[in-house]
Amino acid sequence: MSHHHSHSHHHHSSNNQNVLLLTFCLIFGFMLIEFIGGLWTNSLALLSDAGHMLSDAAALGLSYIAIKVAQRESTNKKTFGFKRFEILAAAINGVTLIVIAILIMIESVKRFISPPEVASLGMLTIATIGFLINIVAAVILMKGDKDENLNVKSAFLHVIGDLLGSVGAIIAGLLIYFFDWGIADPIASLIVAILIINSGYRVTKEAFHVLMEGVPDGMQIEEIKASIKTLHNVDDVHDIHLWTITSGFPAFSCHIVLNEDGHHDTVLKETKVLLSHQFGINHSTIQVEGRSSGCPNHEDVCN
Repeated sequence: MSHHHSHSHHHHSSNNQNVLLLTFCLIFGFMLIEFIGGLWTNSLALLSDAGHMLSDAAALGLSYIAIKVAQRESTNKKTFGFKRFEILAAAINGVTLIVIAILIMIESVKRFISPPEVASLGMLTIATIGFLINIVAAVILMKGDKDENLNVKSAFLHVIGDLLGSVGAIIAGLLIYFFDWGIADPIASLIVAILIINSGYRVTKEAFHVLMEGVPDGMQIEEIKASIKTLHNVDDVHDIHLWTITSGFPAFSCHIVLNEDGHHDTVLKETKVLLSHQFGINHSTIQVEGRSSGCPNHEDVCN
């Protein structure tokens, strides 16, 4: 079972790597075009989108490196290997998004006060190309493990934010071109900034939850405890801990109290099978205790 698990985990990560690398090349290449275009057309909507794309390219690069690093073997100093690095990368991505959004907001407010001249046709052309490139990037990332892997998910949210940024820039370009409505440019960038902050907050919150050893989403400690207690000869379950090492890698530990008829190895095996099959937990540490001997903890911190 565990061999199959590690094999599929490896398959996912190599697929995620390819997806991230391809998207990185796309986004980084277009970011350069958009930045130059933003300076040429004097459009904040384009420049803010380029800034967002720069953070995307950095996020994608960071996510790619994180998955590479996470594959390194565990050592005597780092017994879980470098798997947590992915979560750190996701946290950095989230915070970066929030910072970029705040900078765009500040610049938008300045432009509300004095809207500059914007070359709308150039802006429209570049924004439309950006829109198409982001659609391609989003489609590529959807081939990755975006629902399970927080890193790929954060990269996907970056790209969706970009896609919306391009839509904003297209609408602003049209309004400036047809109605000479210069204020549309800072309005578009402000909307993009709000969307970016939202994405950043979600990713940061999820990464923080993992770093704080929070219970994985969709799992209930009480439910797992009740399931273990239904096993034959199990009297009680306590000192339960459930956390995530990295995306898709939950870990679990507990103490199980047996009644007089319980056999240590049998109950241990049954518990491991239950955790794996019913809850998808393949990494568990279980301490089995006899009812009469009690918790063998000299400091009496069993809870």
